[in-house]
This record gives sequence, C-alpha cells and structure tokens, in this order.
Amino acid sequence: MKKRFCLYYISCVLTLIFLVTPALAAEVAQGKTVTNDTKTKSITIEEYDINFTPQNKYGNPTGKTMVFDLSEALIGKEAVPGDIVRIAYKVVDGKNKVIRIMNVTRQDIMKK
Repeated sequence: MKKRFCLYYISCVLTLIFLVTPALAAEVAQGKTVTNDTKTKSITIEEYDINFTPQNKYGNPTGKTMVFDLSEALIGKEAVPGDIVRIAYKVVDGKNKVIRIMNVTRQDIMKK
C-alpha cells in the first residue's frame, strides 16, 4: 500500500513539473539592431525570420521592429546599430523584458 501511494505521489509531482515547465520558457527573437540606448536601457531590432539561406545565414528581414527592455539582461558583447542579435525575453506587464542577449555578429558561433 505504501509503495502504491509513493508511486502515485511521484507521478503527480512529475506530471505537474512537465505541465508547468513550458510556461517558464522564454521567447526568442533575432534581428538587426536598429538602436541601442544605454541611457534608457532599451534596444530596438528589426526582426528576422527563420528562413536561412546561404545569402542570408541569419534569416530574412521581416520589416517588423521590436523594442526590448535591457534593465535586467545578461549581455554578451555590446550591440551597435547594424549588428545581428539573438534575444531571449519574456513579456511582463506588456513590456519585452530581456533575459539574455547575444551579439551574433561579434560572437559568431557559426564560425566553429
């Protein structure tokens, strides 16, 4: 009886973990830096899609711009206008709060 209760308890906990984990996942955006304002701690990018080609190895520009809040972000190399960045973020109170930002242009992992 104790084994059955223990297995039931463990299966319930694991089920809860698997149901909650996707909700904790961050969204990801990639694109070209339009502005990077260090005073207001915000960055604006032009989004890229995920259609990778030899000519556009980071995707094609979509024409959409997004503004992100960098106040609590882990930042790799500083982005300047024209750099390609990859951003992990969450939407909090209608704002795109950056968790991590990687400057793909200056930290190119595709060279390896």
